[in-house]
Order: sequence, then C-alpha cells, then structure tokens
Amino acid sequence: MAEIDWTLTLKRARRLIAAAPVAMAVFGVAMAASSTPRPELDRRVEAVARITGGDPGPAGLAALAAQMDPAALALAIRHDPNDRHVALLGLTPGWESLTLAGKPSLVFGRSGLEAQRLNAETPGAADLVRAARPFVFRAATRDDRARALRCLTQAVYYEAALEPDEGQAAVAQVVLNRVRDPNYADTVCGVVYDGAERLTGCQFSFTCDGALARTPVTWAWTRARGAAERALDGHVATRVGTATHYHADYVHPWWAPTLDKLTQVGSHIFYRWKGAYGETGAFSQTYAGHEPKIDEARLALPRLAVAEAESAVGTETPATVMIDGHPRVVGVASLGGRRQPDRDEIATINARLAAFETAIAPPAAPPPGVTVMAVEEVGRPAA
Repeated sequence: MAEIDWTLTLKRARRLIAAAPVAMAVFGVAMAASSTPRPELDRRVEAVARITGGDPGPAGLAALAAQMDPAALALAIRHDPNDRHVALLGLTPGWESLTLAGKPSLVFGRSGLEAQRLNAETPGAADLVRAARPFVFRAATRDDRARALRCLTQAVYYEAALEPDEGQAAVAQVVLNRVRDPNYADTVCGVVYDGAERLTGCQFSFTCDGALARTPVTWAWTRARGAAERALDGHVATRVGTATHYHADYVHPWWAPTLDKLTQVGSHIFYRWKGAYGETGAFSQTYAGHEPKIDEARLALPRLAVAEAESAVGTETPATVMIDGHPRVVGVASLGGRRQPDRDEIATINARLAAFETAIAPPAAPPPGVTVMAVEEVGRPAA
C-alpha cells in the first residue's frame, strides 16, 4: 500500500474549504437569476437596442428622439453634456457665433403656432395637483392691507383682465403660493414686483414693460379687484393647487419641461415644482405682514410719453370680447396682457436698429474655426 502524503492532502482540503463559499455564492446567483424577474435596466437596454437597431450614432439617436414627447426631448437635450444642439428651444443652430446685426421678428406667426402645438402635446398631470392652504392674511397695518390688495389686483388685471373668473382666481393663487414659497419674497408686493427694477428679469412682465403707464379700464379693474379680495380672504383655486408658474398658451418657455404641467385655465397653462418642492408642506414661509412701498411712477416712466401719444391720437381699436358669457366692448390695448406692436411701431424699431448698426464698427473677425452665420432681415413691414 502506497504511503499517504498527509501534508499534500491537508493542503488540498484547505483549498477546497476556502473555495466553498465562492462556489456556493456563484451557485446562488445562478439560481436567483433563473428564479427572479429580470432587472428593469436589462429591459431598458434591450428596448434601446431594438429602437436604434444597435446603432449608437446619429441615426440611432434620431430614432430614440423620435420616441420622445417634446418635454422629454427638451430635458434630454438640456442634460446632454456632449451635445449643444438647442433648435428645439427656438434658437438658430450656431447661435453662439451670430452677430447682433439683424432684425427681430415681432409677429406672432409660426413661432406662436408652434408653441401652441408643443403645449398641446405636453400632457397635464391632474393627479399632481395638491391642495393649497387658504391664505391667512395678517397685515401689520391698514396701509399694508391696501398695498397688498393693490399689488394683487394689478397682477390679476394686467396678467388676466380678459380671462374667466376661474382664470383670474388661478393667477391670484400663483402669487399667494409664491408668498409662502421660501424661494420667493414673503410679501404680496415683493412677489409681484420681483425683478421690476432691472431691465430684464421681472417675474411679471407688466412691471417692466411699460403697462403701468396705461390707465386701467374701470369695469375690468373692479372685476380684478374682486378676484384679489377673494384670494386674500382665503379663497383657494383648486384646479391649480400649489402652482407657482404659468404662461400663455402661445409661448413655450425654456423652463416648461423642467416643471410639472398641471392644467390649462383659459389661455394660461399652470405648473408646479417637481417632487417634494411642489407638495403642500413645502409652502412653509410665513407672510411678513409689512408690504413694501412701490414707486409705480418710476417703474412706468420710460413708457409714459409713448402711452400719452397713443392716447392723444386714439390708436386703440374697440373690440368685443366674451368674458364668462358676457360681451364687453373694450379698447384692448388699455387692458392687461401683451399688446402686439402695430406697423408704424415695427417700422420705428427697425429704423432705430438700422441707425444703431451703421453707427458701430464692423465686428472683429471670428476666432479660427468659428463660422459666423448671417441673419436674414425679418420683421420689416411691406411698403
């Protein structure tokens, strides 16, 4: 009988014992893979491979993009670290190397229709509407109450004068939601006039576009004041809930895909913050009570001369509008909202731009490898 090498046998036994946990782990993973559902990531990879046909190049990416709605596509473009294509946002490809020698288009035209199409294709999420708490208005003094009421009335009037009652209530709700949102001022006037002192960046366009220079229409102002009073007394616009943003349906702002679209009321589309920031509990800021004094004359001053000249020549054209089923005959330019320029104003703007362009030196040559694209002249009315 051969002599047993106990030393070698002992070494082999030790190696088998050491390898046993690894073998059992591999066996366990194999068993688990055969008995549990496949990971979601695997299914996504297969879906991407099926859509792109395995092509990771431009053709494959185009096939993927075709499967996305406008909101998802805008988000993907914004977070793509390697692709600076921004055509979806309405900018001309190569915009970073364009000169300022061009004429702006002031016509609603295709851009407005395209915005309406994009807005209509983005679904609202009624299940994301969260109840806003009634606003508890505790002004420090009677003057503070009067200032808050005026600022909120201005917001409703200039932003939603021709909107139905529900639309005016929704605009007032957005203002009061911002008062309680830690991202904004803690007063009504502070929210409404946020950014009005700057040339750009005002949160509500009427505070910086010269609309304050126009005398309000009495019946429309009274109606807007009623909506503001109801909001300050605790009325809640349930359809928009905790909405903090809105825009007209004929524009498609860059920020729209970054928020949750809730619903459309009248001509305005309303949004809330995504995630926890749009929940009711996030609106925890306490109303300050002391309203700031607003120098309306200073904010409206740059447009006073234009407004007075238009009033003197009577350029407003009366129009009949239906509001909550009741006809109203108004001079639309005197009401809140965004007034479209007429032919003479466009001609004046173009003439000023032409004078500005001829007065400046020719632009410097672009850096090597950068192509400067020409911009066609648009916006000039026919003779």
